[in-house]
Amino acid sequence: MNLTDTQQAILDLIAERIDAEGVPPSQTEIARAFGFKGVRSAQYHLDALEAAGAIERVPGRARGIRLVRPPVEADVAAVAMMAANDQVLRLPILGRVAAGLPIGADIGSDDYVVLDKVFFSPAPDYLLKVQGDSMIDEGIFNGDLIGVHRTRDARSGQIVVARIDDEITVKLLKIAKDRIRLLPRNPDYAPIEVLPDQDFSIEGLYCGLLRPNR
Repeated sequence: MNLTDTQQAILDLIAERIDAEGVPPSQTEIARAFGFKGVRSAQYHLDALEAAGAIERVPGRARGIRLVRPPVEADVAAVAMMAANDQVLRLPILGRVAAGLPIGADIGSDDYVVLDKVFFSPAPDYLLKVQGDSMIDEGIFNGDLIGVHRTRDARSGQIVVARIDDEITVKLLKIAKDRIRLLPRNPDYAPIEVLPDQDFSIEGLYCGLLRPNR
């Protein structure tokens, strides 16, 4: 992959922003960061990065830039053995989830983690990166990767990933006759009352976590 110094710097900026904030920079932000006179210069370099196979762009999305990462070398024999025993999970990291105030979820990452099923119960369908500390009394900390089992059904007392309007959060679900509440597990945070006019749905059940090396 032959990139100019500017293109490599733009690629590094994209990777840094995705890692730190969960979203890539916009073309306007790239132009501003590199002192370009307008977004056309940023567009030119993004075209070159895409042609070189360093990034992919999603049509119709303002920040629709995805890094094309080289395959990670793994212990092929170990993975094959787990697969033979039906114990391997290949889980995509789909974005961020709030453990604090709800945030927008950035769905659409190309990152995957290969794990043994024993880490989770039930088996998750994907991972989300936690942002915030409202669930620390459940052992869920900022930066953790939580497994989510995709389902619309949940019981009161379960930890869920829930969507409120266009925002997503992980909380303890409490269902009463006349209201639904999402409870933090940190006394510094107040419960979230789900109002009747809000678009509310259960996205999935929390089923375990990974704690990346920090």
